[in-house]
Amino acid sequence: MSLKRLFTEHPESVGESYVEHMFVALSFAGPLLAAGFAALIHAFLPFLCVTTASATVKRLYARMTNRTPRPVAQADRMMAWDPVI
Repeated sequence: MSLKRLFTEHPESVGESYVEHMFVALSFAGPLLAAGFAALIHAFLPFLCVTTASATVKRLYARMTNRTPRPVAQADRMMAWDPVI
């Protein structure tokens, strides 16, 4: 498998360019990190952050399962990052 395919196969399977997919993944990473931190606080202080982590996971799950793949236009593919080595 080529190096380029490693970076583009999955994003294309969900209808995104590499850069679009990176931003979507990062938009999930921030809330997940915050939820993890809230769960860590809750582990030691169970009266704090009682529903923060679970509410975040439920919200992100709903967001992820309601996404619909869209075809990536040829122009988007040409403008997408191209990791040719």
